[in-house]
Amino acid sequence: EIAFDRCIATPDMMGVVGRLGKILGPRGLMPNPRLGTVTMDVKGAIAAAKTGQVEYRAEKAGIIHAGIGKVSFDDDKLVENARALADAIQKARPAGAKGTYLKSAALSSTMGPGVRLDVSSLNA
Repeated sequence: EIAFDRCIATPDMMGVVGRLGKILGPRGLMPNPRLGTVTMDVKGAIAAAKTGQVEYRAEKAGIIHAGIGKVSFDDDKLVENARALADAIQKARPAGAKGTYLKSAALSSTMGPGVRLDVSSLNA
């Protein structure tokens, strides 16, 4: 049983943590320098994780996967998290991108059906 949501490591400890790759990798918990979980500033990374740092992964096709909460969260909290994710995606928009950057969005539980969201309501 894994009782944590994020694994943060220093570069010199990645050899030890790397041995756990078969366990942490499929769960999305493996530390990654691009996500800021492999760093010498462990205190800053822990502070960012506790304050709700938005973490998302993007595919080559432009599809973004991210967790915004759990089913037990209140509706208001889920809406706030969805808006924070949309805001983070808009801020990460490349300068050369033209046109509509966020075209559609859907929300689903892990094994549930997807529900389409109104993109304009996320930017409010």
